[in-house]
Formats: sequence, structure tokens, C-alpha cells
Amino acid sequence: MVYPENFEQKIEFFKIRQLLQQHCLSSLGKEKVEEMQFSAAFEEIDVQLSQTDEFVHILQEEDAFPSDNFYDVRPVLKRIRVAGSWIEQSALSELNKSLQTINSIVKFLSNDEEKSERYPHLMSLTENVFVSPEISKRIERIIDEFGQIRDNASPQLSAIRREITSTVNGISRSLNSILRKAQAEGFVDKDVSPSMRDGRLVIPVNPSFKRKIKGIVHDESASGKTVYIEPSEVVEANNRIRELESDERREIIRILTEFTDYLRPFLPDLLESYNFLALIDFIRAKAKFALQINAIKPNFENKLIIDWVQAVHPLLFLALKKQNRKVVPLDITLEGKNRILVISGPNAGGKSVCLKTVGLLQYMLQCGLLIPLRENSKVGLFNYIFIDIGDEQSIENDLSTYSSHLQNMKFFVKNCNENSLLLIDEFGSGTEPQIGAAIAESLLDRFNQKKSFGVITTHYQNLKHFANENEGVINGAMLYDRHEMQPLFQLSIGNPGSSFAVEIARKIGLPDDVITQASEIVGSDYINMDKYLQDISRDRRYWERKRDEVRRERNRLSEISEKYETEMEEINRRKKEILAQAKQQAEQLIAESNAKIENTIRQIKEAQADKEKTKQARQSLSEFTKKIKAPSNSPQGGELGPKKHKRKPATPLSTGEGQGERLGVGSLVRIKGQTATGEILEIQNKKATIAFGTIKTTVELEKLEQVSKNQLKKESRASNTRDLLHERKLNFKQDIDVRGMRGDEALQAVMYYIDDAIQLSVSRVRILHGTGTGALRQIIRDYLRTVPGVAHFQDEHVQFGGAGITVIDLE
Repeated sequence: MVYPENFEQKIEFFKIRQLLQQHCLSSLGKEKVEEMQFSAAFEEIDVQLSQTDEFVHILQEEDAFPSDNFYDVRPVLKRIRVAGSWIEQSALSELNKSLQTINSIVKFLSNDEEKSERYPHLMSLTENVFVSPEISKRIERIIDEFGQIRDNASPQLSAIRREITSTVNGISRSLNSILRKAQAEGFVDKDVSPSMRDGRLVIPVNPSFKRKIKGIVHDESASGKTVYIEPSEVVEANNRIRELESDERREIIRILTEFTDYLRPFLPDLLESYNFLALIDFIRAKAKFALQINAIKPNFENKLIIDWVQAVHPLLFLALKKQNRKVVPLDITLEGKNRILVISGPNAGGKSVCLKTVGLLQYMLQCGLLIPLRENSKVGLFNYIFIDIGDEQSIENDLSTYSSHLQNMKFFVKNCNENSLLLIDEFGSGTEPQIGAAIAESLLDRFNQKKSFGVITTHYQNLKHFANENEGVINGAMLYDRHEMQPLFQLSIGNPGSSFAVEIARKIGLPDDVITQASEIVGSDYINMDKYLQDISRDRRYWERKRDEVRRERNRLSEISEKYETEMEEINRRKKEILAQAKQQAEQLIAESNAKIENTIRQIKEAQADKEKTKQARQSLSEFTKKIKAPSNSPQGGELGPKKHKRKPATPLSTGEGQGERLGVGSLVRIKGQTATGEILEIQNKKATIAFGTIKTTVELEKLEQVSKNQLKKESRASNTRDLLHERKLNFKQDIDVRGMRGDEALQAVMYYIDDAIQLSVSRVRILHGTGTGALRQIIRDYLRTVPGVAHFQDEHVQFGGAGITVIDLE
């Protein structure tokens, strides 16, 4: 249920219907768009969303989906239910083409097991669809591909048309003969040929010669210079053609009537098939619209929740897209203890757009439409959506603006419950502010007691206090850039917003004395309250920026940690492989050694102390021992020992400085006095070949210094940190404008600014505080004297602002 009756006008949903109808292929789909309505049935909505989502995938991934010949022939089918009626020739052609489309869609969704698994909800629509290829075959025996009745549709029709053709040919021969004779006698021009008038073949003749040719005058030209005569010789033949044409029409009607009688028993099933075609057209239009606004099927849950990430108002998105501008997305959460959101902030700051976005997207979803937001969003279900927005004053009903609001509030209080979503714009406005705010607070309390959900916009301070002090209600603020004096259109939940009335009035150019007097009228408490809200908003933006920096750094560290873990896993894996290989080779070596020793002992024993044979056995054993001790890069050693790196072996050499450092192939080094790190590839004659990336160079060993891996990691981290600071330094502004701020808020802004400047090693900055009474200048300079990083400060040169600007040199 939605309220009021013009709910769709309020949220501009009628424009969504218009956009959907533009994507429809026929009146079938447009009718479904008009029938689309709000639903609170979870299963029904979920099925509709799934159908549309599946069709989005078809549009993105498939090329062969049938999308031609979506004809609505339901009025024709309903008309021929009466016995004795027949279907028109043109309607028969549309019936045939649309039935072929229905058959093709069913075949597309049903005949492929893979598609059946990918599009289960669309396939379920095809289960009861009536498909009869025999109907199409019978139609094609009657009409051709151009929709004309075939000559062989019946034997009688074939005979009639043959006779018509023969008679026409005979008339043509007779007319040509008469025409040639008249041309020879000069009664008719040489370039004249027979023409047709009222279905009869005639000869164009000059009026002065019309008595020369016997026959019937059927017509004359508009100028009166030509008359059309049917010669008496062909009158009977033309009459016969008329008779044959009547026979042809009667035979066609008989054929169509016969087919209609055959078709009539299938009419109920055919009407259901066209309802299926209408649904496909409707779902396709919803999918096309979803692609147009970047909409998706969100996490839809059967509970009361709104947890949206980067939700976008679709109409605003399309409007700004035409201007090559981007819409600011909305993040909003309503659930549990925070059911009602009270949004405050400056005028034209986006409060009403935020409220309309919530109303429109929730209504679209419960009408079965996909909505534009992020995949990690959660969307719930509400039984009732009530809205109060705009001016509803009515002279006829004797309603003022405020009275109309109260009428709506009366309905809200009476009908709202825990399943309701309330949308109220400018809550309590339209009457005397004090009593209007009191009534609004009382109503808000009642809504909260009934555990309703809602989004409410207001400027009243008492509603902000109520939201801060009562569970179930939470404040929200539309952010505003005080320095640029323009809204940011961003919703921040958790703190109330300021209306920035004084700042906006000052920007517009309202006299200062008027603004001062207005501030005195409302009192310091009100002004201070508004100022505190502005401070909270500014501090929130500052800490959000800091939090983003910390998040980026944490992500970077996580990536580095993950990379190191992966590398360590690879090293451990290689270590295990090498140890296993070495163990295997050692066992093989021991086995071969034992076998060789046993063989030598056996040979000595068999020789029975023969010196020559004993000597040969010992020599063979000695050669085997040398073979085992051979260098690993020898052919034999490469077979027995573990595999070595392909680099040339080199004895580690000292750097020559007596520091105990040993350099060898694979050592990480840098040239003394430089920062680039390279790796030693080869050492020869106290010179090393070093690879710096893809560049190789030869350097004397005494000019090198070794770099440990731990030192290299520390320098890498320091480099990444420097890159981040360098990026922030590029975006850092050399001056800050605090004119128009009060002392404490200007001081806080300066504190943040100086902290950033010192962190980024900026040498000089400027603070624009204006001259005025000098109080703001004094407060800022008193603070600067306490900052250790400030080396010196002074007035700007008189040509560039003088005492209105403080120039600060930082250490």
C-alpha cells in the first residue's frame, strides 16, 4: 500500500513508466508497463527481479534472442470467437509472424540445457505456452511471405485467377489493336497507352475525337483535355473481370472462414501465448532500462532493512549524463535501532533528493525493477510506503499548505506500523516555527513508538536533539564546503547538519549589520549550536580524510605482507625440494661407495695378495674417490651432486677496507655514494660485473659496499612512504582562508593546516585572516608561537595583503 493516491507523481515514477515504454517492442509490453504495480509479496518480487536479471545477461551475452515481429493480435482473436466470422488477410500475416516469434523464444529458452540452467526463471514462463507448428504450416499454405493469398490456396481460387489472367490478356490485345488503329487515324497520340479507371481498362482520347471511338466514357482529366473511353468491343470482357473479381473475394473469404473455424478451438491457448509474448516484451524493456541506468539485482531479503551502498537516483543520473556530469551516490542504512533518519543541512544541499531517492528506489524494487546501487547493498521489504512532500494546498477543498501536511500526518499516525516506510520533507514547516516544531517532535515520537522506518528532512533544532537522545532515531547531515561555500551533496549519518544560514546570507551579500542583528535576535546559544554542528562536520571530513590515508597505507602493507608470505612459501618449498634431492643423491652416493669398496675387497681377496692386481684394485678405488670429490660443475659432479646455479663460481673477496665484509656472486651492492642497488654477476681480478636492472657495468671491488636484504626492505618501505607524502604534497595548497570564521573554529582549522604542512615539509605557507579588529590575527599568532616547527612568521608585503595575511616559515 502506498499513500497518497498521487504517490507516483510525488516521486516521479510516471517518468520511469515512460522510459520503460520507450524500450517496449509493441503494445503488448506497453500494456504490461501500465499494469505494473507495487507489491509486498517477497516471492513474487524476487521472481520478477530474477527474470529481469536473467534477461540482462541475455542482452549482454547472447546475440540470437528473437526480438522481431512482436504483434498484438489479441483484439483480432477475441473478435473471431463469434461463429461465422473470419480473420482478415493482414491480421493472418501478423498472426503467423508473431506465432513464429513465440515458437522461437520457447525454443531459445528450452532446447539448450545450459541455457535452462542459466535462465531458470525465464524458462519457467515457457512451461504452459501453447506452441503449435501446425497452425503456422496451415497459414503458410494460405498466404506467402509477403502476406498475399496464394493462388493455390484452393483449387477454385486457382481456376478463378487463371481465368482473370486470360481475360485481362484478351482485353489488352483488343485494346492495343483499337489503340493502334486510332493512332493510325490520328485520333490518339502516338505515346498513349491503355490505363485503368474504376477497375476497367480504357483508352485516353482527346475530347475532340471522342465520337470517333465507339464506347463508354468513364472519366475525364482534371484539365478536361483528356477523356477515358472504354471501347464497346471490351465492355463484356471488363464486365466478366468484375464478376471474376467478386468470385475471387468470395473464395478468399471462404478460405479465411474455413481457417478461422479451424483456429477457433485454439483461441484460449493462443491468448495465453500472447500473454507470454507480452511478458517477454515487458521483461526485455525492464532489462534494457536496467542497463541504461546501471541497475542490478541487489541482495533482496524478506525483512525490514535499508542498507544501500552508492545508490543513485536514476532520473537524476540520466539528466546529468546528458550534461557529461556525474551524480553523487548515496550511502544510507536504516535497520535495528536506527530506523528513522532525520536529515538536516543547508537549503539546496540535497536533502529532498536523498528522500526521493529512497522512495523511488524502494518503490521501483517492489514493482519488480532492478535498481542502481552496489552489489554489497542489502534491500528489504515494506508493506506500506507513505510520503509527504511538496505543496498540497487546495482552494476547492479549503486546504492550506500546512493543513494538507496535517491531513497527511493524521493518516500516517493512524496507519503506520513496524512495516511502514515514512518519507516526510520539511517536517513541521508551513506554520509558526515554535508550535510547528513542537507538533513535529510529538509526531516523530509517535512514529518511533510504532517502530516505523522513515527518512525525514528538517531545519528544526529540537528534532535534531530528539534524534540524538532517543533510540530508534538517528541524525544525518548533508555536507557543505564552507570554504567554497557550496554543497557537497553527500549524506553523513551520525551527526546533525547545520543550515549554514549565516554563511549563505553573507555569501549572497546581505549587509553585515543585518546578519549581526539576526544573530543577536536568535541568541548566542542558537548560534553556538549551529557553530558546533559546523565544527563537527568539518572535523568529520578531516578525520575521514585521515582514515582514508590510513586505509590506503594498511592496504599497501597488506599487499607487501602477502607478497612476502608468498615468497617465503616458495622458498620453503624449494628448500624442501633441494633437501629431498640432496638426500636422495647422498643415499645413491653411499650405496655406490659401499658397492665399490666391497668390490675392491673381493678383488684383493681373489688375487690372493698378488701385488699387481692389488695395486690395480686400489688404483680403481682411488679413481672412484677422485670422481666423487670432483667439482660440481664437472660432467661427473653434475650427475652426482646437487644442481648449481649457472653463474661462474668465484671465491668471495674482501672489499679491501678491512671491514670484514665478503663479496661474492649474488651479493647485493651499491657504488659508494650512490643509492642504486645491483647484484654481482661475476668477479675477476678485483673487478665485479654488476647488474643494475637491465644495465650491466664493471666496477672495482674497493668502490663497492654491500647492502643487506633487511636494509633493502627498509629503504623500499621508506620509498613507498615518500611516494605517498609526495602525492599529498603535490595536492597541498600554500595558503588557507579563515576569513569569516569565529576565533575557535579558525584556530582549529589552522592547527590542522600547520600539522599537515610540517608533516609534508612545506617551507612556507600563508594564512588569510583579514584585518578587521585584529582579534583573529592575534589568536592565530599566539598559537604559532607555541608550535616548535614554526621558525618565523610575519605580515605579508603591503602590496600583497599586508597585515591581513600572515606568512609562516617552517623549519
